[in-house]
Amino acid sequence: MTSPSSPPHGDDEIGDDARNPYASQSRWRHAESSAYAKYEQERAGGAAHHHHHHHHNGPVAREADARGGVGDLANFLNKSRVEPENPNGDERPTSMRFKPVMAGAEEARAATGHAEDAPAAESAIKASSGPPADGKEVAVGPLINYRRMEGNTWIGSVLVVVVGGGREQPFTPSLNLRRAGEGGQGVDVEGVCLYSDPRNTFWRFDLAVEMGGREIKWEYELPGLRYKSQSKPRVNAFFVPAITESMRIMFHSCNGFSVGTDEEAYSGACLWNDVMRKHQERPFHVMIGGGDQIYNDGIRVQGPLRKWTAIGNPKKRRDYPFPESLREECDDYYLKNYIRWYGTEPFAAANGQIPQINIWDDHDIIDGFGSYVNDFMKCDVFRGIGGVAHKYYMLFQHHLPPPPSTYTSDAVHAAGGEEGQGVDPNQFMTAHVHPQITESGYINGLKPGPYVAEHSHNVYARLGARIAFIGLDARTERTRHQINYPETYDAIFARLKEEFTAAANSDQPLKHLILLLGVPIAYPRLTWLENIFSSPVIAPIKLLNRRVGLGGSFFNSFDGSVDLLDDLDDHYTARTHKKERNRLIERFQALAAEFSIRVTILSGDVHLAALGRFYSNPKLNIAPENDYRYIANVVSSAIVNKPPPAAVANLLARRNKIHHLNHETDETLLKLFDKDPGDSNKTSKSNNVTMPSRNFAIITENSPNNGQRNGGGPLNSHQVDQNHLFPPANGGGGAQGSQVSLPHSAQTNPAAPRPKDTRLPIGAGEVNCGSKHKAAIPGEHGTGSDGGLDVVIQVEIDQHDGEGRTEGYGLTIPALDYRGKKPASVVGSVGGGSRRSVRSGRSH
Repeated sequence: MTSPSSPPHGDDEIGDDARNPYASQSRWRHAESSAYAKYEQERAGGAAHHHHHHHHNGPVAREADARGGVGDLANFLNKSRVEPENPNGDERPTSMRFKPVMAGAEEARAATGHAEDAPAAESAIKASSGPPADGKEVAVGPLINYRRMEGNTWIGSVLVVVVGGGREQPFTPSLNLRRAGEGGQGVDVEGVCLYSDPRNTFWRFDLAVEMGGREIKWEYELPGLRYKSQSKPRVNAFFVPAITESMRIMFHSCNGFSVGTDEEAYSGACLWNDVMRKHQERPFHVMIGGGDQIYNDGIRVQGPLRKWTAIGNPKKRRDYPFPESLREECDDYYLKNYIRWYGTEPFAAANGQIPQINIWDDHDIIDGFGSYVNDFMKCDVFRGIGGVAHKYYMLFQHHLPPPPSTYTSDAVHAAGGEEGQGVDPNQFMTAHVHPQITESGYINGLKPGPYVAEHSHNVYARLGARIAFIGLDARTERTRHQINYPETYDAIFARLKEEFTAAANSDQPLKHLILLLGVPIAYPRLTWLENIFSSPVIAPIKLLNRRVGLGGSFFNSFDGSVDLLDDLDDHYTARTHKKERNRLIERFQALAAEFSIRVTILSGDVHLAALGRFYSNPKLNIAPENDYRYIANVVSSAIVNKPPPAAVANLLARRNKIHHLNHETDETLLKLFDKDPGDSNKTSKSNNVTMPSRNFAIITENSPNNGQRNGGGPLNSHQVDQNHLFPPANGGGGAQGSQVSLPHSAQTNPAAPRPKDTRLPIGAGEVNCGSKHKAAIPGEHGTGSDGGLDVVIQVEIDQHDGEGRTEGYGLTIPALDYRGKKPASVVGSVGGGSRRSVRSGRSH
């Protein structure tokens, strides 16, 4: 910035800006410094007639306007999309002008840009009335995360968001951590400020506790902070497993409502009541969020993108800029929506008591983000909201500081020629941003995503004694033609090999790998629907749906597509992702064989419950216990959002063919659902594979420590001590021979022949799967000792039941005992070259 004595420009270059000595070097800057703003306002305010003007110490943001551009808009926001209500009764779109809550009258008037806009200024003043924030009032939280294990140390963090802030914080809170029921003062942990601006401050508290010979309940509280709610617990508790035990896992996805859903008709987020009941009966050690932890789609209906959505001209809509003023509005929307949703009970109660691990999906940004055509995905508005959504995803879901600034249409590019977001000082003139934190639990992409100008955050963690976890960030790098960069896959597999090798050489080898993918990968093919919905045939049906409601809820209100299939190109089974998908599965199968580790996939997104699996071609005659190709895909979705109509679930069930990944591997959905939940008759009698009801999943290892003492009865986790570590099987790979204890459901007929229809159970753990399986019975779930994983999908019985009661459908995924030849079918990176092509056979 130049000094006042040396004007930077001539009058012929930028006109009026030349009179301001604080103007930036670029005529296209969207916001100037506080000195620039103050100079301009003092000059304008000098005249006596401008009596409404007050100084504003922040940047002056220009309004968004349409700019010229090239190309046509495709596959997004066509005329079938939602049009906002127009109180004027004419065809002109209405705009929801942003009216931020400011600290006082001067700032409120300056923010509106019009002194005569009295109602907006007055509402801002009323909203901010009262004494200045003292940094002690909780806006939302606490939220607890599980981060990783380091040796025998459990590491996590707690996040609390307080009201007010800025470059300096008036108060630094501390967290007191102690063992429950043992008295004493515990330890005090001082908060680390991740981010603070005049609206809110984000405090992170790092937790590190030693794991011992038994499960331990820990308590924490934040003694210096105030809560608005009188019912909010002042002391929260969480559980850490014994060092000899794996974690009990709860898995969920699609934790919010789509735009236009009648939330009361679905009793709100009531399944979280059932989560908390089950947590009280037998506590979860970790809660895995598979994406769409929050639905931010409302930003286009009642939020600041309403004006943009209402633009009828596709070219103008695509070329609309994303200046600082619109970024501020969107930033405020995401912040407030996160605070609202993460403070909503009973989800809020779970947030403070069950440590979380999360990855994001499209609704954490906006519906379908990443899967529309490239020309449109690169538009300023999409790149802008991608950056803002990433900022709050980092803060709320990962307890990490955000980048110092996010994308705007006039922002500088990153230094060093790297495509990405440069630092814009205008965005943090009144904010404190903590330097970036590097943690061993993250495997970051080597280059920024194509639409979110940030590096992907893939998560690795050990979930207790014998389970590893890898969560793929399948959104930051996504386009219609790729899900992740080949270099990202290479980094992930290199890390997994490193971890598995170290574990195999220790006294506690890993037995399972939980792979988290936001979107199902073993799922009915949708190619036929891709063909239908890209054909002219569907256009009149969409038109009738828009005009007269034909099809009802079968179509969604965003793009007129089938609600379940809103983003066909999101699916791994889409044609554009087929090669990447197949290579990914083959690479995980090779990893399973190399280390004799069972891979299990968790997925969400589709608002259905299902259980897909890959397995060796029956001609090879390999039992699942010895089959490294056997990979189950637990599909649990949604815990809050409404399910699709039963007709859609039945349609998908009819498309559940037996597919061939390659010559050696088949795939299909398991007939898991022996009945509808409760006394309902929701699905057709022929549909046993897809369940269109809200649900969540529970996964518990049948610990090898169970039943080893006390006459062979189930072992209580509190009875475990470090003097009785379970010896690993010779050579690794799980219990075998006389050590194997078949699941209760399989003991009646352990030698049952494999059926010709592999949609039926193909192994001991799948026999009698469903509501009567041992894994579905609370008193028996996870009490075996064979080292397998008991999986139960808890399905809502009645959407009108505010208690959210569920019925379970279960099976056991066996531990893997494989000592044969290691496959050499996959060489190189997923998406790159290969020594042999992946060949998919036809369905039958």
